[in-house]
Amino acid sequence: MIKTGVNFKLSILTMLTVVLLLLSGCGIYSLTGASVPPQAKTISIQYFPDKAALVEPTLSPVFTNILRDKFTTQLNLNMVDRNGDLAFEGEITAYKTTPVAIQSNQTAAMNRLTITVNVRFTNKYEPNKDFEQKFTEFAEYASDEDFDSVKATLIEQVSDALADDIFNKAVINW
Repeated sequence: MIKTGVNFKLSILTMLTVVLLLLSGCGIYSLTGASVPPQAKTISIQYFPDKAALVEPTLSPVFTNILRDKFTTQLNLNMVDRNGDLAFEGEITAYKTTPVAIQSNQTAAMNRLTITVNVRFTNKYEPNKDFEQKFTEFAEYASDEDFDSVKATLIEQVSDALADDIFNKAVINW
């Protein structure tokens, strides 16, 4: 009996070692499924200025910080001011609210906050993965809610979704 238990543990340990070796041979992977070139050590994410027709003063710092947090918590890279091995820059190009879910009496039951950002990504070690792309996300809120009272929460929700989209495009490689 004891011999069987030892063989089982040895088999599990061997399989685990093989899996780890296979993963390490393909670049750096995180638990999120992200991969970056093994030689990449730094990341830079520039401040995203708000160049939308309607400027929301809190949007640029909130979005930029959420994007930086997403990458620094998910990847083992050092944040640098400029010229990171992975580098992001861009601008917020749209910030708007629009009515949705129009009711029979021609009033909106819901409103939608939509944010669009233009992102330029540079991968120093894999330039074929560089891109410039617009990302758009939205969040809805009840039309009877005061926009100013829900604005901060909506901006965070939309910024989180945008950060996820950008992260997936840059390092998930799906």
